[in-house]
Amino acid sequence: MLSLIAPESGRLLISEPFMLDPNFKRSVIILTEYGDEGAMGFVLNHESEYRLGDVIPDIQYADFPVFMGGPVGNDTLHFIHNVPDKIEGGIELTEGVYWGGDFEVVKDLVSNYQLTDSEIKFFIGYSGWTSGQLDAEIGDDAWIVTDKFSPEMLFNHSDQNLWKDVVKGLGQRYAHIANFPENPMMN
Repeated sequence: MLSLIAPESGRLLISEPFMLDPNFKRSVIILTEYGDEGAMGFVLNHESEYRLGDVIPDIQYADFPVFMGGPVGNDTLHFIHNVPDKIEGGIELTEGVYWGGDFEVVKDLVSNYQLTDSEIKFFIGYSGWTSGQLDAEIGDDAWIVTDKFSPEMLFNHSDQNLWKDVVKGLGQRYAHIANFPENPMMN
């Protein structure tokens, strides 16, 4: 697999189909930072067994799924959203997708039923790479980088099918990869 474009904030990383690392197996990651110091992002399609109320017990009505953002900082909570008019202070990653913002406002919106899980996504931890590490992994064909996705896909999609659908969205050249079995020995 060859990467389509260079990595940068707001683009997606798609793991190669046979990646063995369980943290990144069939992962789709949105990059939130990319630069000389390294890179950071969140795995969009590894839902945990937790709900937001399990992680932040003082928020009422917090039945939002929480995703495993990656293996780093598993004592931290992060979020992306698509409602900058409701949550100020977020960083626009790509058109229609924002990272972070005023968490006190988020807590109030959740408690007052003014947010839905199609507007916000929560993550425990994050994925991180040191300087040059992600570029080396891309060079080893561990990841495809793309900006070919709709923001709605990130919020309104089953985590089990996100990897497959993003791969299909890359075009005919990559569509066959989406049907590779997870375990090539089962082929």
